[in-house]
Amino acid sequence: MLALCLLVGALVSFLLEKVSVDITALVLLGIIFVVSGLGLSEQWPSQEKLFGVFSSQAPITIAAMFIISASLNRCQIIEQASDLLSNYCKLGYVRFTLILFALVAFVSAFINNTPVVVVLLPVVISLSRSLGVSSSKLLIPVSYASIFGGCCTLVGTSTNILASGIISESSVFPDMEPLGMFELSKIGLPILFVALGFLVLFGRRLLPDREALSNIISDIDRKEFLTEAVILEGSPLIGKKFEETDIKSLTGVRLLDVVRKGDPNPLPVSELTLSDGDRLVLSCRPQGIIEAREVEGVGLLNESQLGLEQVSSNSGVMVEGVVGPVSSLISKDLSDASFRSRFNLTILALHRRGKNLSTEIDSIKLQPSDTLLLLGTEESIERLRKSEEIILLDHPPLPANNMKRKAPIVLTVLTAVVALAALKVLPISVASIVGVSILLATGCIKPSEAYKSVEWNILILIYGMLALGETMKVTGVSGEIASLVGRVGMGLADPAWSAFAVLIVLYLITAFLTEVLSNNATIVIMAPIALELAPLIDAYRGLAELAPMGPDLARALVLASCVAASASFITPIGYQTNTFVYTVGGYRFRDFMKIGIFFNLIYFVGTVLMVSLIWDLIP
Repeated sequence: MLALCLLVGALVSFLLEKVSVDITALVLLGIIFVVSGLGLSEQWPSQEKLFGVFSSQAPITIAAMFIISASLNRCQIIEQASDLLSNYCKLGYVRFTLILFALVAFVSAFINNTPVVVVLLPVVISLSRSLGVSSSKLLIPVSYASIFGGCCTLVGTSTNILASGIISESSVFPDMEPLGMFELSKIGLPILFVALGFLVLFGRRLLPDREALSNIISDIDRKEFLTEAVILEGSPLIGKKFEETDIKSLTGVRLLDVVRKGDPNPLPVSELTLSDGDRLVLSCRPQGIIEAREVEGVGLLNESQLGLEQVSSNSGVMVEGVVGPVSSLISKDLSDASFRSRFNLTILALHRRGKNLSTEIDSIKLQPSDTLLLLGTEESIERLRKSEEIILLDHPPLPANNMKRKAPIVLTVLTAVVALAALKVLPISVASIVGVSILLATGCIKPSEAYKSVEWNILILIYGMLALGETMKVTGVSGEIASLVGRVGMGLADPAWSAFAVLIVLYLITAFLTEVLSNNATIVIMAPIALELAPLIDAYRGLAELAPMGPDLARALVLASCVAASASFITPIGYQTNTFVYTVGGYRFRDFMKIGIFFNLIYFVGTVLMVSLIWDLIP
């Protein structure tokens, strides 16, 4: 009951999102260790078994693949390949999108698909202009195409690597081998071709015609002036808040900051009472500057009679940017990150999962995929672009010429890792670690960049969920859930069709969980249940004197769970790539439901049919 309560509590916490998933996993891990240390029951995993979670090969392999993916991004191979795509825009929407989506799927089959989509965001927005369509016609399909590719190989997504580690360490079938590099391809490739065809032929009709915020702003509206005004001695504005002054009502004028005695204002500008000598940092349209001159007690700093040196009045530009998956700004608010002092930029609005968080921005802790509307000088924006803290969407980044010579090394290492694992010369964990060591030794990526590229929150989530999985197994929770799933599935069919029926129920449960949880959390819960289902089905088949299917059936069920855990299309929160394109493309929640339901059906029907045909589950 305690283990079941921990499972339910974790699921509720993931759904409510009051705290981040990695914090939930860390708290879960702590509780499990405390209960183990108290020795309340022999039916609870010992601390020795729990510490064995940290010896799992899967998280180390996932971390290594993060670093290899980052090395590819550092050489900007994806951007260089995308430069060639602009030549195909003249082929028209259907042919061009077929090439684009096929390229995304191919790349995502071998490297982590989140950085693939993040890197392509500004590229796709730029290409949509050349193609003459809104970016909303391309961004969801790019996210979906990355998922298609990830379902085809062992390294396509961390979900598959996790499942491979779980089956190789299973006590239900202790001799079962880990997943092969292309074992999922026999299921994923046929479905990929069907899904790509549907996406190319019907995606344009099903997708909305909306633009990213950065495209909606016209060239005229994008240009504003950053200038400063001073509160003159004896001004009637002294003692008033900005909201109470005449400046508030001027055309196109926004107060960005207040500088008092040379220091930035520590309080929100809306709460500050104006004083003699305060400098107001304003964003103005030309008409607003004209009107500001007429306000009594206020002088613009470019007025010669003030005798003050002009410190602003530079042409300002608005751009849109996205917080990347490994940005150092994650979990920090803007004051903690010293954002203004570092980049001299103002955040006008923050969009998170379709919501505009335009108030108290400075106190909001940033999360991956947050979309920011930034205002600043072109020099400040270029400084931010070079920092790689925010992925700016105004235009694709320029290739780093000094890293082009390293690209062959990175591609060779990736190819070698895939080949060694596919030919079973080395386990994927060993091959990936050796690959990372070569990349570090050859200077393809710096150690600091390698550490930064690892999404540690995902690894913490994985360790916490692996501990929960071990607890569920030892306490019998996973066995009870497997029994319940088995009874539901086997109750729908006679023994000859029992495996087919249970496969359908297992897929649907996994697909539901992955839409509301992370794919990694889902597979850690469902893969052990899939393994425990196989003996139950064989026992039921034995009632009709049918031959047992044993490990083959267990493997088939785990592979189906892998696809179901990754094939998340119907919500923007089920898969990280969907979350990244959500606000960038100006989408609404229902846009994912409208088109995603078709791909959920394609992958459901396709997976059930392919697994049933390959493993002979249909009598």
